Amino acid sequence: MIKVNDLFFTYTAADKEAIHGLNFEVAKGEIFGFLGPSGAGKSTTQKILIRLLQGFEGEVSVLDKDLRTWGYDLYERIGVSFELPNHYSKLSGSENLKYFGSLYKNGFTEPQELLEQVGLENDGSMLVSQYSKGMKNRLNVARSLLHSPELLFLDEPTAGLDPLNARRIKDLIKSQQDAGKTIFLTTHDMNVADELCDRVAFIVDGKISLIDSPKDLKVQYGIPEVRVEYKSNGKLEHKDFQLEGLGGDKAFIKLLKENNTRTIHTKEATLESIFIKVTGRNLL
Repeated sequence: MIKVNDLFFTYTAADKEAIHGLNFEVAKGEIFGFLGPSGAGKSTTQKILIRLLQGFEGEVSVLDKDLRTWGYDLYERIGVSFELPNHYSKLSGSENLKYFGSLYKNGFTEPQELLEQVGLENDGSMLVSQYSKGMKNRLNVARSLLHSPELLFLDEPTAGLDPLNARRIKDLIKSQQDAGKTIFLTTHDMNVADELCDRVAFIVDGKISLIDSPKDLKVQYGIPEVRVEYKSNGKLEHKDFQLEGLGGDKAFIKLLKENNTRTIHTKEATLESIFIKVTGRNLL
């Protein structure tokens, strides 16, 4: 769905490149996470892929076609949810969706159906100027789905959302994948990336440091041990055991039999700790 080879980009009058030699591919049906702190190059890359920024160096193809040869017909096949709201504030949520939907050649999903999917079913008649930041963000997501695009670009789709609505948006993203859609997800929220993405790319200062699946990364950078927490003489204690040969570890089995076990956890690394270790940077 997306192929990028040796991509460079420099903003006009900038002292250095914003994007430096990026190489990656996104497969059909994949949720691909682009992870990094603010200013890392995430949004710049997305803007290049959706043709808002041109004048780049390198080779880029989207939907099996050279990006430079795409015209406005690209937007019939992709959906974009920007991090910052970009609606008409003097129109209602429903009116915004009807207007933007009318721009597509092949029709669009009824606004009320999309509003229900993002939890705004009772707010469609409200002016967008009265929406909270989180409501505007959810309307962004609804707008990106209007024409049932096959490729979605989602920039910080859960930013500013409470846990309930963040859960709703994450479930919606997974349902889009289940329907065969491909998602390019940019975020600095490692929990979102860990939960949703099939693969992630770490980007800092316009360069990709690593691409892999969250699961494989956590195994690779974790400690091959399990920690057992248990109650002993009224106190919470813990003991670590090697994963290798755990089933035949007599001390492990004895501990489980003779104590009030509270939790058992593998000591895998978090995606955030891996990011810091690999890049030497945090996410803020």
